[in-house]
Amino acid sequence: MIVTKTKTLILLFMSIALISCGQKKEKTNSKTVINDTNSKLDTATFGAGCFWCVEAIYQQINGVQSVVSGYSGGSVKSPTYKEVCNGTTGHAEVCQITFDPTVVSYDELLEVFWQTHDPTTLNRQGNDVGTQYRSVIYYHSKFQKERSEYYKQKLTDLKTFEKPIVTEISPIGDFYKAEGYHQNYFDENGGQPYCQMVIRPKVEKFKKAFEDKLKP
Repeated sequence: MIVTKTKTLILLFMSIALISCGQKKEKTNSKTVINDTNSKLDTATFGAGCFWCVEAIYQQINGVQSVVSGYSGGSVKSPTYKEVCNGTTGHAEVCQITFDPTVVSYDELLEVFWQTHDPTTLNRQGNDVGTQYRSVIYYHSKFQKERSEYYKQKLTDLKTFEKPIVTEISPIGDFYKAEGYHQNYFDENGGQPYCQMVIRPKVEKFKKAFEDKLKP
């Protein structure tokens, strides 16, 4: 019997026990991140197409303290949105998510990542085309790297998607906050055509699938 993609993903994440407490500090080339469920906050960075969509989804999750849209993975310092869109800087549109690991785990954030975009389309999500829209996980620690690679391999082994997963998994480098008008975009521009036609359907679909993870 063929199991649907969504059901397979849900069963996968439900069947795997969450990582134990007391992870050690891990240093990256950007800053020290504490992966410890006893610490107050942790950071995750994901790219899954347009950062307006990613931001709107992760803002809904209980335990997420903030979501900042920005650019990472490129070679140009302090890139502008125009430069990134031209594909000349190598950056991806990403969201840096600050979360409370005592409320929502990194595994749960990964579950949302895999279910809310297509990780099999190279440099594209829907009609958004370009290297800046690539599927990418920028890890902040050895723990995040291991969990990301584990689930990518597990989803591949289970043949959850019809095509190969092309998601990039790389260490976080410099992160540049996007221009102010990109922040909190969906909440402040909900009436815009892109918000109505692209972002809102994704958010509504997410809310139905992750009702138990939404903020009160």
